[in-house]
Amino acid sequence: MSEFTLNAETRVLLGKGASRRLRHADKVPAVIFGGEEAPQSLTLEHRQVAKLANQEAFYSSILTINIDGKPTQAILKDMQRHAYKPKVTHLDFQRVDANAALHTSVPLHFINAENSDAVKLSGANISHNLNEVEIKCLPANLPEFIEVDLSAITVGQILHLSDLVLPEGVELAQSISADNDQPIAAAHKAKGAVDDAEGEEAAAE
Repeated sequence: MSEFTLNAETRVLLGKGASRRLRHADKVPAVIFGGEEAPQSLTLEHRQVAKLANQEAFYSSILTINIDGKPTQAILKDMQRHAYKPKVTHLDFQRVDANAALHTSVPLHFINAENSDAVKLSGANISHNLNEVEIKCLPANLPEFIEVDLSAITVGQILHLSDLVLPEGVELAQSISADNDQPIAAAHKAKGAVDDAEGEEAAAE
């Protein structure tokens, strides 16, 4: 698990005008909520936020937010960006309780597709139906990502949520059934390719 630390100050002046002035001063308004404490409005330095926002793990890690010098554990729940400028305009954080399960999303990392027979021998195209998945776990078990090993995928095969190998202590947030098992990846026959049987028939003719 990567470690990310943000420095924040309590924000007293609220409203659209105050937030606009903060952004003009290269700062980011934010709010932190959850746990037994009341929601709290914060101000962060945009430069620090922008630097961390370029790292994928920032979105699925336990963050340390130093609020007026006091460290608080949290996860990022939402990030708003400017419509066309490279600016973060608002952040939502959720406090973390070490003994309470988190419900959050983590990215899927698809690996080893190039080593599969579907790709090496058949030139199949691999499609990704999901890029992230909702999970439940204690903070200590939160993974930065979940790997999807495609080394054994075959042409025409579809992998579903039920095929995921989850880290210890991690479970899917949604229940899985025969009628509710989303596809996550598939191997499609390359355009113009023919099956071995079709090839043999064509050769015989």
